[in-house]
Amino acid sequence: MPRAAADPAAVLGPEFFDRPVLAVARDLLGRVLVRRWRGRRLAGRIVETEAYAGDGDAASHAARGPTPRNAVMFGPPGRAYVYQVYGMHHCLNLVCGPLGRAQAVLVRAVEPLEGDALMASLRPGVARRDWARGPGRLCRAFAIDRGLDGAALPGPGLWLEAGRRLPARRRAAGPRVGVAYAGEAAGWPWRFWERDSPWVSGPRREAPGGIRGRRGSR
Repeated sequence: MPRAAADPAAVLGPEFFDRPVLAVARDLLGRVLVRRWRGRRLAGRIVETEAYAGDGDAASHAARGPTPRNAVMFGPPGRAYVYQVYGMHHCLNLVCGPLGRAQAVLVRAVEPLEGDALMASLRPGVARRDWARGPGRLCRAFAIDRGLDGAALPGPGLWLEAGRRLPARRRAAGPRVGVAYAGEAAGWPWRFWERDSPWVSGPRREAPGGIRGRRGSR
């Protein structure tokens, strides 16, 4: 039987992701990403996300329609979309929204909670603060690669737990990182992070009006 929603260890099902991308991206802050790898558990509290919408979002992989690479984005909500950049860094996205809309949330950073010894072995010589501070670093710390692309959530190797949803007063919003090529979409305040968290990656330039900026209520 599923646990009550108030239980911080309750597992989030597909219905959590079957909502508009911005709602999911904000609501993921404070939730717990869990990975079971080689029989051991890794867990981290999500402190930074970015929203991507296929329809009209020039920064999205799905902006020009479905391809073999982005096919998972067009599938049902509650799936992992894992892609590789620069031939070496993996990025974890969580598919959300209605079937066929190609919306997904990039998990950019987490605060490590469990599995320090294993994370340290996966991130040798790296300071703990930098284990999962950024999407590529996060995937290395959690042993996430293309083998998880398309995985249903929750699954035996990857799932999310309810944790404690971050109050609105502790959330910040600003432009997404590394999407200058996307024109107007580059300025949309679709990146969300926990204020004052040392685990957040990149710049912390809050958008005027916060989440109510350009297309911010979508």
